Order: sequence, then structure tokens, then C-alpha cells
Amino acid sequence: MLVVFYLILGGFLDGFSMIVMTLPIVLPIVKAAGFDEIWFGIFLVLAVEMAQITPPVGFNLFVIQGLTEDGLGYIARVTLPYLLIMVGFVLLLTLWPGIVTILPRVLYG
Repeated sequence: MLVVFYLILGGFLDGFSMIVMTLPIVLPIVKAAGFDEIWFGIFLVLAVEMAQITPPVGFNLFVIQGLTEDGLGYIARVTLPYLLIMVGFVLLLTLWPGIVTILPRVLYG
């Protein structure tokens, strides 16, 4: 549900605004559901970055368009594989949430 929520918001807001506006509401819900805050931080960054390359108003699409001067439709098509890779990472984090905390556990015990 959160991925869909952030993908929809990404069509209208930039990443920083999404985080600032939603974090005070979403973080207590995530904590109450028993999720790790580190996991949620990584998840949130991936979800926001996915939202930034989602048409119709993905902020990063306009940045790329300004740099390359290609059409928005073309840019949306060529960024689709990257969106699918990020969806795969979100699925990976959802199925195996311990992946996120492997390094902190190894370093700090």
C-alpha cells in the first residue's frame, strides 16, 4: 500500500516534499506495525525514487528532459527498466527485510 501511495504522490510532488509531508503520519503507523525504522528508511528512499521517475509528472523525468532535450514520452520509456529494477528491490526488501540490517548487525553486533 505504501508503494502505491508514494507512486501516486510522485506524480504531483518532489521527493523532499513527499517525505516531509508524509513521514509524521506514516512513521508512527510503521512503528506500531512492528517494522524496523532502518528498514523503513531504506524502503522510503526506494519508494520516493521510484515515484520520481513515474509518469505523468515524475520530477526526475523533467530534469532528464532538460538535460537531453528529448521528448517526455521517450524518456519515460527508457527509464521504465530502472523503475522495474527498483520495484524488484522493493519486493526483495519486503520478502527479506533482514537484508537491510545485515551490515549494521555485522559491524555493531
